[in-house]
Amino acid sequence: MAAAARLLLKSVSSKATLTGVNGSVHNSFGIALLKLSPNCTVTPKTQKRHAAHFTYQPDPVPTNYGPTQKMNLFQSVTSALDNTLASDPTAVIFGEDVAFGGVFRCTVGLRDKYGKDRVFNTPLCEQGIVGFGIGVAVAGATAIAEIQFADYIFPAFDQIVNEAAKYRYRSGNLFDCGNLTIRAPWGCVGHGSLYHSQSPEAFFAHCPGIKIVVPRGPVQAKGLLLSCIADKNPCIFFEPKILYRAAVEQVPTEPYSIPLSQAEVLEEGSDVTMVAWGTQVHVLREVAAMAREKLGVSCELIDLQTILPWDTETVCKSVVKTGRLLISHEAPVTGGFAAEISATVQEECFLNLEAPITRICGYDTPFPHIYEPFYIPDKWKCFDAVKRMINY
Repeated sequence: MAAAARLLLKSVSSKATLTGVNGSVHNSFGIALLKLSPNCTVTPKTQKRHAAHFTYQPDPVPTNYGPTQKMNLFQSVTSALDNTLASDPTAVIFGEDVAFGGVFRCTVGLRDKYGKDRVFNTPLCEQGIVGFGIGVAVAGATAIAEIQFADYIFPAFDQIVNEAAKYRYRSGNLFDCGNLTIRAPWGCVGHGSLYHSQSPEAFFAHCPGIKIVVPRGPVQAKGLLLSCIADKNPCIFFEPKILYRAAVEQVPTEPYSIPLSQAEVLEEGSDVTMVAWGTQVHVLREVAAMAREKLGVSCELIDLQTILPWDTETVCKSVVKTGRLLISHEAPVTGGFAAEISATVQEECFLNLEAPITRICGYDTPFPHIYEPFYIPDKWKCFDAVKRMINY
């Protein structure tokens, strides 16, 4: 077969070429293949990259944290890590390629500033990265581990769930690895396909002993990351990769913290409660505006921020007021964290509900590539859900 393929390629390359109407050169064998399809044209099509499925709206400039600087999300993460290294001499940052800045440049310049003993590369082994981080934290240092993509965190699943989360409990609180924070780029990116667009937060939400946090923008990214690093429990900090450069805000340059396990009500409303985290917060912001303009419906928008332990009080208080709940996330619908929120609200607010709780999430399939726009829970799917809930 290999010999036949080489012979075919050799014969193809020896044939004449022709120039298409757009000036590009085509192989005659390729032209023959194109002509096999009755609807195909000679001119090759350029693959189009779809625009982001949301419009980013920056938060107001913080007024209680001191001087600010214009930063996108990855720069705000860098600022948080810089603040940590400067104030904590035991802090170390490590992971694949972090010494060079990482894939998304979140650690760029930190090795030059703080030295190779505090910011360094690791082997390509997620299990080893987290295992090393547990040891560093148990020894009393502050460990900040990076998993290059959240999609590749699963080789470290045993270390996170069976070691990090249980370390305090197995020793009766004599020892702990609470100084461990695991960072990972997370969520869909518009063209990531199966292995670069996943949202695995629900896998870890089933495990007591760890905290899971997802910011919606630069201001939250820095404040929540610093809170994770300071927290005395192992934390997983998922950073929405599509927002790294799309989200730009005025971010305080000095260290500050945003409380964990505290949801934020971004817009108050009276008819529908909408809950999301990360990128989907911005999708639902558009939905709230559409519902107000087209339906005269008032939506209350909540950014959950911390997935575990989550703020049940804020969500349930809102549902008691509105009588309706819509939850949206990019992960598959079955077993997604929206199911946990739905079950809790059903138990706590059953008599207040005026319509069934609605989940607008990803499908129960691997994340597709060219069909990604159909998979993503966009504003149109969520807006249709609001209409159904209001008319129920």
